[in-house]
Amino acid sequence: MKLIIHGDLGRYYLQTLCLLFFPGAKFSESEEITASTPVVTVKLTTDDEGAQAEATVCIGERSVTRSHREPYTDLPKKKTENMAASKAFFDAAKKFFGYTPSWGIMTGVRPTKIVLDYLNSGMTKEQTVKALRNDYLVYHKKATLATDIARNESKIIKKYPLDTCSVYISIPFCPTRCSYCSFVSFTTKKLLALIPAYLESLKLELSMIKRQIEESGFKLKTIYIGGGTPTTLSESQLEDLLSYIDKLFDTSSLDEFTLEAGRPDTISAKKLESAKNHNVTRISINPQTLNNFVLREIDRHHTAEMFFKAYEMAQKSGIPCINTDLIIGLPTDDFDSYSYTLDKIIELDPQNITAHTFCVKRSADILKEEGLQIYSRENKENYEISKCVDYTQIMTKKAGYLPYYMYRQKNAVGNFENVGFCKKGTEGIYNILMMEEIHSIFAAGAGAVTKFVGERNVKIERIFNPKYPYEYLEQDRQLAFEHTKKVMEQFFAQNQ
Repeated sequence: MKLIIHGDLGRYYLQTLCLLFFPGAKFSESEEITASTPVVTVKLTTDDEGAQAEATVCIGERSVTRSHREPYTDLPKKKTENMAASKAFFDAAKKFFGYTPSWGIMTGVRPTKIVLDYLNSGMTKEQTVKALRNDYLVYHKKATLATDIARNESKIIKKYPLDTCSVYISIPFCPTRCSYCSFVSFTTKKLLALIPAYLESLKLELSMIKRQIEESGFKLKTIYIGGGTPTTLSESQLEDLLSYIDKLFDTSSLDEFTLEAGRPDTISAKKLESAKNHNVTRISINPQTLNNFVLREIDRHHTAEMFFKAYEMAQKSGIPCINTDLIIGLPTDDFDSYSYTLDKIIELDPQNITAHTFCVKRSADILKEEGLQIYSRENKENYEISKCVDYTQIMTKKAGYLPYYMYRQKNAVGNFENVGFCKKGTEGIYNILMMEEIHSIFAAGAGAVTKFVGERNVKIERIFNPKYPYEYLEQDRQLAFEHTKKVMEQFFAQNQ
């Protein structure tokens, strides 16, 4: 598509807004305009009192133009001008398509960060909801949800000052690749053969992280083993890794120790026994859906029956917190089949339920088969997806769950959200600390990102590990450690 801007406006922000109505679109400065090319034109003018924006959405001979004026206040002028442009575009686009995204012009992964800023400024819940509606055009129910989650998060956040930290451990391997997946995970026999060497390098990096934590005076509070699918490891490999972690860190004193076991077809009673014996307190077992025809459609190589068996094993293991991930809007899924899944999961009564909205990244296999047609479902099926999202929030509330965690993804169907629900006192602590960037996270393994937080939401430094396992194995661990240590020392010297 073509985005034409007249005036000093943020191009990336306007592109992100365009994706609300043109999901999966590519932007080109040189694209030749044809009858089917979407064209968005935004013009900005300013005077001493405020910013005036005019936006036009056009495809072929059909176009809609809207304007919006935003007066200057105590906000930065640039933010006011972007707000005028975004509101003008939003008004034109919703008229053009006959559809209003429920999150309005709020973009970005972390909506609750904005809400926390409002709350921390002294606003009440009612004032915060009103501000979200006025400033970002967010629907009332979404503004209320975000505010409730932020208020629940704040109770957790206050327990974790900047001298606390977490450790993230990456196991980027899966037995097979789901068609919608965009994570860096590896499935071929040749790549899975790297696991033994990968684990040795991972243990070396973890030993260096332990030294770094001790020397810098951090207090370790949570460990999260993610992937990929960590339970792709064999029983002996998982036992060896968990035993090493247990010896390296005092896992019995952690506030939370999470192991992702997302694929039911990778779970065994012995793996769960190892997890329990080494102080894992939270485990994820993810059906995504309990409809076998949908599982086949997305190349998920397990069945609903396998999930129920794995869940029963997890319950018997004695691990205190079980999370189940669901995905709303999967191909061939609809409200009836999704509501069946949710109802059955609620009957199981897990401590956590995380409801994700279907999102396909460009690297996913499903796009190789369907191209961008997968995105065209969005504006046609938003009502069906919205019903599923609303049903999730209504039924989890009735069952005694609280929304405690939320994030959003670009190109999610309908621009809807991902929400974690929990029974009281069973919040996924790492999820909150990571998403809200509350404290430093030391990360080990391929694709892992170490994050130093010097001032919450303001001063952050990231160090990226090599993306692929073979690159990670080629990296000199000692040199990498020395680089990380140097960056950390310089960062905290400047941001104490």
